[in-house]
This record gives sequence, C-alpha cells and structure tokens, in this order.
Amino acid sequence: MTSKQRSYLKGLAMKEEPIFQIGKGRITPELTNAVSEALEARELIKISVLNNCLERPADLAAVLSERTQAEVVQVIGKKIVLYRESRKKKKIDLPEK
Repeated sequence: MTSKQRSYLKGLAMKEEPIFQIGKGRITPELTNAVSEALEARELIKISVLNNCLERPADLAAVLSERTQAEVVQVIGKKIVLYRESRKKKKIDLPEK
C-alpha cells in the first residue's frame, strides 16, 4: 500500500465510528472471525482498544492484520484502522499506485 493510498484511507476512516472494542478479553477466535466478516462487508473498519486491555494497540493491530490478511492503515492512540479489499463487493476505489 502506498502512502497516498494510506492517506486516502485515513481520511475515510476519520468519519467512521469504531465497530469493535477490545478489552481484557483480548483477541478471541470469535473476534477475529467477526473482524474478517466486517472487513468483507465494509472494507475499512475502526476498532477501539479499551483502557482495561493489557496489550498495546500496535501489537493488537499486527495480530489482527495477520489473522485477517488485512492492512493496518493506522494506529492512533487507542484506535486501530484496518483495510482489506472485499472479494465480492468492492466499495472503496483506492488511488493508483
């Protein structure tokens, strides 16, 4: 992903609300499946990391991106933004590479 594409996705993500929260329960297989399904439906999602979570948001983002084959767009504070192009219904047209 180029910096231009990442910047474009960051702009789109600013308008989005977090649809998942990660707390002390950490990353479960159920959460991973739900995130993967949400990425398929939306392509761009925001996740909030709660204060009671013991892991760093950057570490959580790396694990989730690996498990869902998604790109980490950004980790800012306690928010994670992930992107994965939908296999069935492409919604976001990224700028050219």
